[in-house]
Amino acid sequence: MAIRKIIRMGHPVLRKEGKKVPIKNIKSPEIVSLIKDMHETMKSSDGIGLAAPQIGESLQLAIIEIPEDSPRYPGTKKSDLLIIFNPKVTILDKKNQGYWEGCLSLPGLRGYVERPRKIRVDFLNENGEEVSLKLEGFLSTVFQHEIDHLNGKLYVDRMKDPKKFSYTEEYDKYHSDEGENFSE
Repeated sequence: MAIRKIIRMGHPVLRKEGKKVPIKNIKSPEIVSLIKDMHETMKSSDGIGLAAPQIGESLQLAIIEIPEDSPRYPGTKKSDLLIIFNPKVTILDKKNQGYWEGCLSLPGLRGYVERPRKIRVDFLNENGEEVSLKLEGFLSTVFQHEIDHLNGKLYVDRMKDPKKFSYTEEYDKYHSDEGENFSE
């Protein structure tokens, strides 16, 4: 296992659609090692999600793990480590919810983004099994954020109001009471 460098906005890999991972490759030593590296990298950065493109691997692979009521994410519900290959999102409720999002590839910044509040995500897990999850609230936003990375998008692409884009320190001083807070 190794902590990998997280690439930042401006790197071309972040703007490419990741390649689907063939089911036969999911349990390969290379992919298993990559997942371990991603998990270690995410944890070392205090993240709750990481997509393979964020460490320069243009693949349809993301991981999500939310700790129980951590100081960084007060009031959140814990999620076990979820390993997501080749996801497909279906919107179940077009009503949007908004969060101030952060991203490990845009360090020190936050932006207010509205996304559908309820979705279904169909994907393959680390065993190559088909999984379908219905998600809403915070976890729905986290999934959509990570899946955007797999499609060459960043949260700044989803922002409607450029006035709601801030450095984290200024967000903490002036905007933290304006809605939910989410940081990858």
